[in-house]
Amino acid sequence: MISRIVRTTILAVLGLFWLVPIYLLLANASKSNANYSGDELWVPGNPIELWNNIVLVFSTTDVPSGLGATAIYAIIAPVIAVVLGSTIGYAVIVLRLKHGFFWFFVVFCGTVFPLQMMVLPWFDVYARTGLFDTTGGMLLIYAVVATPFSAFVMRNFFAGISESVFEAAVVDGAGVWRTFTRIYLPMSTSALAVVFILQATWVWNDLLLSLILTQSPSTRPVMPLLNALQSAEGGGPGYTVVLTAALIVSIPAALLFLFTQRFFQRGLALGQY
Repeated sequence: MISRIVRTTILAVLGLFWLVPIYLLLANASKSNANYSGDELWVPGNPIELWNNIVLVFSTTDVPSGLGATAIYAIIAPVIAVVLGSTIGYAVIVLRLKHGFFWFFVVFCGTVFPLQMMVLPWFDVYARTGLFDTTGGMLLIYAVVATPFSAFVMRNFFAGISESVFEAAVVDGAGVWRTFTRIYLPMSTSALAVVFILQATWVWNDLLLSLILTQSPSTRPVMPLLNALQSAEGGGPGYTVVLTAALIVSIPAALLFLFTQRFFQRGLALGQY
């Protein structure tokens, strides 16, 4: 009984610490620029001012175009990474590809080097090949960066599935591709969902790659556009509009976890087949 009370208390305190920044963001996004003051950060605003700030975000900033571009990147690139990672894991574990561990190690080496070390070489390659500031270039880089983690998760997941599943499929006359699409992929729905959620969230919140490899508002994701609002001086939209933009940008990632938490919880038990 006492341990449960202590545990509940600790979780409640941690929850409050997590909610405080959200409250401050919402409270100050609900104020006009004239009413915003550093001495009244904890004073809540009103819904009318919040709505006015939302209108200003969508009418006076490039955030809406950034939201559209980021949505494309955060959906398509993780899907590509999930498919590639699944095929790599399937080839290495199930099909027992010759020198499979070596090829998997080559793919996984993509996570060894920090992104900061690779930005300049990528920028040089993109500038030379015409991929700089293009939608295809951003989809490519996000998919490439996300694939090693996807391959790692799916390899471990397929390793937990009994070999008799593949043997039974072969006896029934199923080919390699049909076994993969009709048996292994349906069995790994939770693992695929976890990889997609994590990679989509990373793409949505990425600032480094999007800041270096894009330039125009139509191609640039939302995070560098939001950063530009924060660094604008003089003719900027104002603090409350920037806070409102930050609130709007954070909502999609929160909704993704909210509506997919069931799949995410199932994915915590990876490889129990």
